[in-house]
Amino acid sequence: MGSIQRRLIPSYIFLIIWCLFSVFPLYWMVTAATNTTVEVARGKVWFGLHAAENLKNLMAAQPLWRAMGNSFLYAIFQTIFCLFVCSLAGFGFELYADRAKDRLFAFLLLAMMIPGVATMIPLFVLISRLKLLNSVWGFILPQVATPFMIMMFRQNSRNFPPAILEAARLDGQTEIGIFFRQYMPIMRSTYAAAAVVTFMNAWNAYLWPKVVMLDNRAENMPMLIANLSNGYTVDYGMLMMGVLFCSLPTMIVFFVLQKQFAEGITGSVK
Repeated sequence: MGSIQRRLIPSYIFLIIWCLFSVFPLYWMVTAATNTTVEVARGKVWFGLHAAENLKNLMAAQPLWRAMGNSFLYAIFQTIFCLFVCSLAGFGFELYADRAKDRLFAFLLLAMMIPGVATMIPLFVLISRLKLLNSVWGFILPQVATPFMIMMFRQNSRNFPPAILEAARLDGQTEIGIFFRQYMPIMRSTYAAAAVVTFMNAWNAYLWPKVVMLDNRAENMPMLIANLSNGYTVDYGMLMMGVLFCSLPTMIVFFVLQKQFAEGITGSVK
C-alpha cells in the first residue's frame, strides 16, 4: 500500500462513519414500520413481524390510496407546468438580446428573498376568489414559475451552442420550433435535475396544501401523515409505515434520475 493510500485511510474511515449516521434514520424508519408501537418506543432497531398489521391499520385509519393518488396528481402536474414555464423563461432570458432583460431578471430574483409565508394570505385570497380551492390548479399555480428554476435554466442555457440556434433560424424554424426541437432535447439533463427538485418539493408540500385544501378528500400524503400524529396516543408502527409510503416515490425518482440530476446541477449540456 502506497503512502498516499495510507494517508487516505482516516478520510475513508470518517466518510464511512458519516455515511452510517446519514443512513441510520432511513434504516430506522424501515424497521419501525415492521414493529409495534411498544417495540418502537422501547428502541427496537431490527426488523419485526408486524408490517402487514401496520399497513392494515394504516389503511383502516386513513384513506391512504386516495392521499397517494392526490399527491401523485399534484406533483406530476406541478412538475410538468413548472418545467415548461421556467425553461421557456430561461430560454428567453439567456438566448435573446434585450437591454431590459437583466433588470427584469434582477427584479425577479428579489422574489427569492421574500418568505413564502409572507405571501400566503394574499395568495389564499386570490385562489379563493378564482374559486380554485380544493383543486389541482389551486395547488400548482403559486409554484408554476419559481425564480430559482428560472435562474437554473438561464444559467444552464449559457452552455447551449449558439451555432445551433443560428442554423435553425437559417433553416426557417420558428422560435417556438427551436425551443421544442433543439433546446429541449439538448437541455435534457437540466430538465431531469429540475424535475427531481420540483417533484420532491411538490410531493413534500404541507403548509400550502393545508391552507387551500379545505376538503379532506383533497389531502395529500404529508397531510395524511400529520393526521396520524394527532390525538392522545400515537401508533408509531403505523405512523412509520405511513412515512415509508410517503418517502418511497421521491426516493425512486431520485435514484432513477440521479445521473441526470448530477449533470443538470453541474450545468453540463449534451
